[in-house]
Amino acid sequence: MGDKTDVWQGTLALMVLKTLETLGPLHGYGIARRIEQTSGRRLVVNYGTLYPALLKLEQEGAIASEWGVSENHRKAKFYRLTRAGRKQLAKEARDWEQATAILARFLSPEEGAS
Repeated sequence: MGDKTDVWQGTLALMVLKTLETLGPLHGYGIARRIEQTSGRRLVVNYGTLYPALLKLEQEGAIASEWGVSENHRKAKFYRLTRAGRKQLAKEARDWEQATAILARFLSPEEGAS
């Protein structure tokens, strides 16, 4: 297995939104584990980065939260995607696809020359 890396700048919100769209409401620990699992265990989600990102997304209205009980019977804050979050996810996904397509042109010899 390769080296683990921190989540890339500017991508955490997109990964959180996509995770909540795919799996429905989750607590922070569940979101972090899913992102790590989806990355093939190549990304490490730092809780000092995740929780401020969740707070920011909640303040922006992209996600909403409510207290519940986790699988291990502990009190946990569960996050869910809002309608505004679905719109933000669609926009961020389009932006990311466009950015990676542009970058791919630079990384492909000859391809970007046309």
